[in-house]
Amino acid sequence: MPEEDNKIDHFTLEYRKTNFDGLPRVKDERCWEIIDNIKGTEYTLSGLKFDAKYMNFRVRACNKAVAGEYSDPVTLETKALNFNLDNSSSHLNLKVEDTCVEWDPTGGKGQETKSKGKENKGRSGTPSPKRTSVGSRPPAVRGSRDRFTGESYTVLGDTAIENGQHYWEVKAQKDCKSYSVGVAYKTLGKFDQLGKTNTSWCIHVNNWLQNTFAAKHNNKVKALDVTVPEKIGVFCDFDGGQLSFYDANSKQLLYSFKTKFTQPVLPGFMVWCGGLSLNTGMQVPSAIRTLQKSENGMTGSSSSLNNVTQ
Repeated sequence: MPEEDNKIDHFTLEYRKTNFDGLPRVKDERCWEIIDNIKGTEYTLSGLKFDAKYMNFRVRACNKAVAGEYSDPVTLETKALNFNLDNSSSHLNLKVEDTCVEWDPTGGKGQETKSKGKENKGRSGTPSPKRTSVGSRPPAVRGSRDRFTGESYTVLGDTAIENGQHYWEVKAQKDCKSYSVGVAYKTLGKFDQLGKTNTSWCIHVNNWLQNTFAAKHNNKVKALDVTVPEKIGVFCDFDGGQLSFYDANSKQLLYSFKTKFTQPVLPGFMVWCGGLSLNTGMQVPSAIRTLQKSENGMTGSSSSLNNVTQ
């Protein structure tokens, strides 16, 4: 409104989450959530979870006697990053389901044996070439790429980051022996491990034989002299060229890479003997936004890794 109207006592705001763009639809819509008794002509809606792609909003003016008609609904798109794990290209020794991944030592051998058995059934002569053993794989969801293999026990997210600021959290099982959390270009090779190429950035936790916690990029390692948190928060500022890792509970900064992303990046995860679960579709916590302003340019970076060999 251009100016305050003394005939209006307050406003009522209603909103609902939806996966449809445009005007609200009667079918499959959620119930309106109501915020009443708004005195001003501006209101900030906080504490939202991005579990739907869009939100509808409408407002009406009220006085002490009557309420006016609702405004035409407005649809706004939520910008948080919602992603699942891409089972189509994950290592065969990883059991992947939506936002969870677990190490499965028999997965690869079992699937390959089953696949080869079907291919050779009723045939004689030379066995099928190795490339036909992928027949049992599920179809690729986000374009085609080779499945990770060898000792690259890796799975990537199914949604690329091309711009903006995004945040997600990762929790490891207590018995997980080794895991990495970070981002990578889609061009990461099928034998490559996170942090051992110039196309990937990560922090790595090793609980096997000796306990180590380190940041990795381009086969360079920076040991982190902090306690491994229960949950790791990942903040990716694509346009600002920053990838930061936090203790998700205390919001303590663990490490920050400074770089210039030249391609879209995918969330990346490595798991050996254990499992990880993800929480995506989250707003960037206000505490991290504040830390980014104060810590920007003052933390460890990928350039510092160039001076540290593995």
